[in-house]
Amino acid sequence: MKIHKEGFGTIAIASAALGIIVVALFTQQWLPFYINYVLYAIALFSLGLVIRFFRIPNRTFNLNENAILTAADGKVVAIENIEDEHFPGEKRKQISVFMSPLNVHVNYYSISGEVIEAQHKKGKHYPAFLPKSSTDNEQSFIMIKQDDKKNVLLKQIAGSLARRIVFHSKKGEQINQGEEMGIIKLGSRVDHILPEDVKVNVKIGQNVKAGIDILAYFK
Repeated sequence: MKIHKEGFGTIAIASAALGIIVVALFTQQWLPFYINYVLYAIALFSLGLVIRFFRIPNRTFNLNENAILTAADGKVVAIENIEDEHFPGEKRKQISVFMSPLNVHVNYYSISGEVIEAQHKKGKHYPAFLPKSSTDNEQSFIMIKQDDKKNVLLKQIAGSLARRIVFHSKKGEQINQGEEMGIIKLGSRVDHILPEDVKVNVKIGQNVKAGIDILAYFK
């Protein structure tokens, strides 16, 4: 397991804060010693959570050119037919995966192809499990096209805690299924906007792992 480079600054700040807390507790004399140990444990546990959040797990990806892999670890919270402004006049299938603070937050490309759109949109910070977060929250859009029938729009959506979206996509570049797409910090959501006729392979409430679990198959 590795630590994502986007976490280095956050981990350094958390470590410095922990050091200050430890020194403050060590030098004070008005708290019972056992309370100090409890506070030490809480501080260390919190630092451990921060480090764990930025982990990059060792993972073998389930590559399949006819499959759409989940871009995120988490729980499937929505499977629905929608209309999306990026596909005027078309019906699309949306599969949404919610990431809790305990999930891996590195995101990966669901399919291989050409990035034909990559942009960031400012917005609100509603809890990411709410349906309105798909349209109202801060988010990034990455549209990937294999051919006229195989295309996917991925939305990285910031939540009430997650207020930093990092994505590496650039319009016109060729990307491969399973490559890193970016990271969202501290609890968030990824919407997968797919062709309407895909064969869905997951259920609402199912836990999925990025690059391993297949959300749907192209027809």
